[in-house]
Amino acid sequence: MVISQANLTPTPLQITQEQETERFFRETAGRWSSQRRYYTLPDGDPQEISSIIQIEYLPQGSEELRHLARLHQLEDERMLLFGSVVSWHSQESITGKKQSKGETVIGVLGKLLYRDRGFATPKPVTAEYYLSNPQTLCLRTEYNRSVFEEEIKLVGQHYRTRQTIISRAGEEQMIGQYLEKRMD
Repeated sequence: MVISQANLTPTPLQITQEQETERFFRETAGRWSSQRRYYTLPDGDPQEISSIIQIEYLPQGSEELRHLARLHQLEDERMLLFGSVVSWHSQESITGKKQSKGETVIGVLGKLLYRDRGFATPKPVTAEYYLSNPQTLCLRTEYNRSVFEEEIKLVGQHYRTRQTIISRAGEEQMIGQYLEKRMD
């Protein structure tokens, strides 16, 4: 599907939302230490994971955002206004066993976040987003019959919390809760 820029003319509310979202993206750039716990529902044992997360702010026109626009078949590869590259490496907190290592690119246009991959798919995905307040970004992503709802909240300059709820067929499958501390 090709998205035309004519269909995405920002309204004053969107301009404000985009400006606030850009500020949020700039404020989350940096290196973070993440401690998280996943709860598999209804009865699963919690899994504790530690990660180091690196977030780099991307301005409009950066090569990473132009590549992302091509992946999503946007009409103009310079349409994405700003974004981030998020990289991570994770291990189990108790055993130290390596869990995952990866990177994703995120771009913003209108009310959508464009990603080069999803949480559970290597394919490009989009997420609807809004700011519930200037410090809290809320996302909703749907693919493969699953729904991923996430809230990322800045707590001062040095901390942030995240919560992710994963549902399938209308039933909650997993909850992830995160506490992250800025390292730089």
